[in-house]
Amino acid sequence: MSDPISDDQPAEIQAPQGPGLFRGLSGKVLTLIILFIMLGEVLIYVPSIANFRINWIKQRTEAAQIASLVLEATPDDMVSEELEGELLRNANALVVTLQRGEARHLMLGQTKGVTTDRQFDLRERSMMMTIFDAFEVLAAGDGRVIRVIDEAHHEAGDFIDIVIDETPLRAAMIGYSINILALSIILSVLVAALIYLSLHRLLVRPMRRITWHMERFSSNPEDARNVIAVTGRRDELGTAERQLALMQTELADMLHQKNHLAALGLAVSKISHDLRNMLSSMQLISDRLGTVQDPTVQRLAPKLVASIDRAIDFCAHTLKYGRAREAPPRRELFKLAPLIAEVFDTSAARTGHGILWRSDISDDLVIDADREHMFRILTNMCRNAIQALVGHQDERPGPATIQLNGWREGAVVTIEVRDNGPGVPARARENLFQAFKGSVTPGGTGLGLAISSELVRAHGGEIKLVETDTGACFWISVPDRVTDLTQRRAETSA
Repeated sequence: MSDPISDDQPAEIQAPQGPGLFRGLSGKVLTLIILFIMLGEVLIYVPSIANFRINWIKQRTEAAQIASLVLEATPDDMVSEELEGELLRNANALVVTLQRGEARHLMLGQTKGVTTDRQFDLRERSMMMTIFDAFEVLAAGDGRVIRVIDEAHHEAGDFIDIVIDETPLRAAMIGYSINILALSIILSVLVAALIYLSLHRLLVRPMRRITWHMERFSSNPEDARNVIAVTGRRDELGTAERQLALMQTELADMLHQKNHLAALGLAVSKISHDLRNMLSSMQLISDRLGTVQDPTVQRLAPKLVASIDRAIDFCAHTLKYGRAREAPPRRELFKLAPLIAEVFDTSAARTGHGILWRSDISDDLVIDADREHMFRILTNMCRNAIQALVGHQDERPGPATIQLNGWREGAVVTIEVRDNGPGVPARARENLFQAFKGSVTPGGTGLGLAISSELVRAHGGEIKLVETDTGACFWISVPDRVTDLTQRRAETSA
């Protein structure tokens, strides 16, 4: 695996300095490894030091047993003081006593004047007790004299009882602890280094590489060099690399597309602004043509005026859609029927075609919405219905009809806009509410439905196309605002 930076890369894209050793992921991994190894060594040391003490004492009891057997091999069980002292020194014992049946025999040493500080019966000590005994030896200090009882060896009796100086035992245990500590440190450093190098190569370096590409991509997502190169790994990090590369590529393409669309939108806005001014002048001229009495002019002038009006509306809607965002809705409770009547009057006045307008909305139906936004929504929907009806006069059995219905279900008001036109073609359904994609009529922009959908979503509602046998049918659902009942009761009582 290659490093994220090569020597031939430009200086401006060199990776920034990472955190220090013990602040970064590598240092934390190394520290945890050493701590875990030392913890394991401690867990091993605790029973091992206890076992070391037991083995040391048993060696002394066995040596004392052997010394007592030497004594029994002599005539009259008597040895010289020099030999007795040598036997006791070899056994590191002060007194050796052997129990046989009911008789207790003093084998070596003298009990007179000997005082013991602690007594241990190895026949009754559990593992936990031996661990506590071992740490007691380390904490007690030098100079203690202890009495130890153990099973007799070589079937020479029931048990053996010795008195020993604990100082040599403590010194041996300290030496053993120092050796274990030194070995643990060496083992921890060695194992930690091996594990650290392995983890650094398998995890830390790939993670640094992924992080570096994420930082570089976030600083300049349009630079293709900042997209991570997939290494072909088959583990979780390889999956992360592939997903990151896919996400960066898609995001870079999306940004390129957004930039192109932004530039195109700016150009369209400028063109629409200038074109609207030109069309306004043409509208004034066409109005004068209406006063000419020539029959041909009288026949063609209305069509020319209607075409210019549609072009002006197109420019106006394009500029309006190009704004940054719509103003948030200023909601209020109002009756829906008067608004529907106003929409009918406005839409009918804009068209010279004989369209039958129908409404089935109760006079008591109240909606919680922005009145201006709802007017724009319904006007856009009616305008789309008019365009569909006008373009297909010969494809319907009866008169052109636009009908608006409304009802309330709980806290949601639904408005139905229905016409008996040709309906929405299948090719337009996928992008029905997207600007410049969802147009139903030839040459349309789809801005009416896109703007209506945006305004409905701002109310927390939904607009959708409903399947019908004939024509097109849209449902606009607007929920009421969530009301704090406690506050509403307080306002009502006040």
